[in-house]
Amino acid sequence: MGKAIKIEASLACANFKNIEADIEQLNAAGIDYLHIDIMDGKFVPNFALDFTFMQAVKQLTDIPLDCHLMVEEPERYIDRTAASGAAYIAIHFEATRHVQRALQQIRDTGAKSAIALNPATPIINLDYILDDIDMITIMTVNPGFAEQKLIPAMLRKISDVSALLDARGHDNVDIQVDGNVSFQHIPAMVAAGATMLVGGTSSIFHKDYSIGEAIASVREIVKG
Repeated sequence: MGKAIKIEASLACANFKNIEADIEQLNAAGIDYLHIDIMDGKFVPNFALDFTFMQAVKQLTDIPLDCHLMVEEPERYIDRTAASGAAYIAIHFEATRHVQRALQQIRDTGAKSAIALNPATPIINLDYILDDIDMITIMTVNPGFAEQKLIPAMLRKISDVSALLDARGHDNVDIQVDGNVSFQHIPAMVAAGATMLVGGTSSIFHKDYSIGEAIASVREIVKG
């Protein structure tokens, strides 16, 4: 039997005018994780959420937080991210000169460690850090902005990463997919090997559905 698929809500796509109501709906629908994007305006050309936001969210809910650091030199922020309540912390391969050291720093905080791969980042970079990660984040769009279209080759990348994990005996490592995780694309993502789905405006926060309806739809799609 394969892994249970975990569903995450990207809070960068939530309604900031009434974030508490969105979190209440996410909690009622039994979302597995809340995904927090932190950007520095340098590694990616945008700014997003911050540690104050994370701490506020932790006061509103016990849903575990998955934090994606899209920042240069993430070592500077790992301890603070963990202290703000992150269960998972993802860093980008290109963001630090000492990837293995940064991943170990994450684990030293008690959080689970993750490596994020940009669309053009080759998966060979994973080969010598598989012992150091709990999750691989495959960016199916270029990071920094919501509402982008899926890069088609990323479906093959999910499959290639899944095959690599199987071949190396690391099928315990989760494969997270981030970027245009839509109702349309979820079946192919799951079929390729994704085990954690980060939903934004194309699913969890879709304008035509309530949050509860959207999560129920994602679950039905995953079952199918």
